Amino acid sequence: MNDDISSLSASALSGLIRQGDVSAREALAAHFDQLDRVNPRINAIVTLDREGATALAAAADSLTRSGADLPPLHGIPMTHKDTHNTVGLRTTFGSPLFADNVPAHDDLIVARFKAAGVVTTGKSNVPEFAAGSHTFNEVFGTTTNPYDPGLSAGGSSGGVAAALAARIQSIGDGSDMGGSLRIPASFCNVVGFRPSLGVIPVAPSRNPWGWLARTGPMARNVTDVALGMSVLAGPDPSTPYACPVPAQRFRDPLERDLTGLRIGWSPDFGLGIPVQKEVLRVLEGQLRILEDLGATVEEAAPDLRDADAVFDTVRSFDFALAYGDLVAEHAEHVKAEVRWNVARGLALTAADFIESALARSRLAIATRTFFEQYDVFASPATQVLPFDAGWRFPRQVNGIEFDTYLDWMRSACVVSAMGVPALCMPAGFSSTGLPVGLQLAMDHARDVELLQVGYCYEQATQHARREPELLRASH
Repeated sequence: MNDDISSLSASALSGLIRQGDVSAREALAAHFDQLDRVNPRINAIVTLDREGATALAAAADSLTRSGADLPPLHGIPMTHKDTHNTVGLRTTFGSPLFADNVPAHDDLIVARFKAAGVVTTGKSNVPEFAAGSHTFNEVFGTTTNPYDPGLSAGGSSGGVAAALAARIQSIGDGSDMGGSLRIPASFCNVVGFRPSLGVIPVAPSRNPWGWLARTGPMARNVTDVALGMSVLAGPDPSTPYACPVPAQRFRDPLERDLTGLRIGWSPDFGLGIPVQKEVLRVLEGQLRILEDLGATVEEAAPDLRDADAVFDTVRSFDFALAYGDLVAEHAEHVKAEVRWNVARGLALTAADFIESALARSRLAIATRTFFEQYDVFASPATQVLPFDAGWRFPRQVNGIEFDTYLDWMRSACVVSAMGVPALCMPAGFSSTGLPVGLQLAMDHARDVELLQVGYCYEQATQHARREPELLRASH
């Protein structure tokens, strides 16, 4: 029975709990049984609160028996990303400086998931301060990939992506500045969604005006992502951005006809971004599926010549603002990549900010122009297949050497700079059985339509149903 529960989607499990066919305590037992079976191989979950979770599940079962209205995710067991504050539960940010940190508040995304009825069980692993798309740190070590435990699960939401793929949980919370929802989703064969600005406010925040970083859900299917968005979306008085997509819109039907949908596909983003040939082989084989669904697919990309500069300047500023004081006081305890990003931010000049503002304006015009001609921008979610978990990051692709730890992430970073919603969909497997993700983006505030496109593609392919070998070996 526990194996059956572990394989259920959040939507299906929630329905069974709400109907009384499965108790919250049974769901929790299945969650912990699966975690105990597979987590030692992948190190996805790093902090647990079994006692607190058991009390929450018991309270959920009491609420079920009471006949009261039940929240949408009633009784669903779930860990939270370790860069998201959780009241009373250790939150380390993957940093030795915060190894014993116990917050006094929940971040907004955690609070909204809790209000929707989830049973919080622990925390999922992250890179230090979420810097980089490979999940390792000096506090908990490295998270590895359920499809090959010798390889990276991606990052920075690598812990939750691995937990989803390993059937430890059915839905999770992530964040994304330069691909931290999309890259681990691609590596682990799950769905990661970066919403439009303001749909899920990033709160609390030292810089409420920041626009590059987003938070969002991950799951094994689009239906669960939409369910997550229905409880996460909405304005917050602590942030200045209006919510462009009301939460109730995410309850709209996901089925739609893709006839006439215009898709611009680019293997290199029009910039010559290097992508492994095997990644492109898999993705180019998927384009026919979209055409069979009625879409028109043409090779095209927005004019992204300003995207790298916009991303670099804004990210550097954001890192200097968030971690500048910490690096100044404890540089020897902060990893090199964070120190490098902070240094770039502190070195920015007025001329840099002026040029960044002009570049962002040009990029916004180019993005708008592209979406006047095409409905969807399709591209590789990652430039590489999952790589050796012992590396800090890939140093080259197709013989092209990289200068920084961000260069192998450009496939996600340039789309972040566009400021639009982006979705990573499971899109098949390499000849060696490693997952490959397809990145889909639409214009600002078209989040629901983007999920509908992803859902139609998902129904035609069902790539996410292919379980990792790790699961069969664990039984």
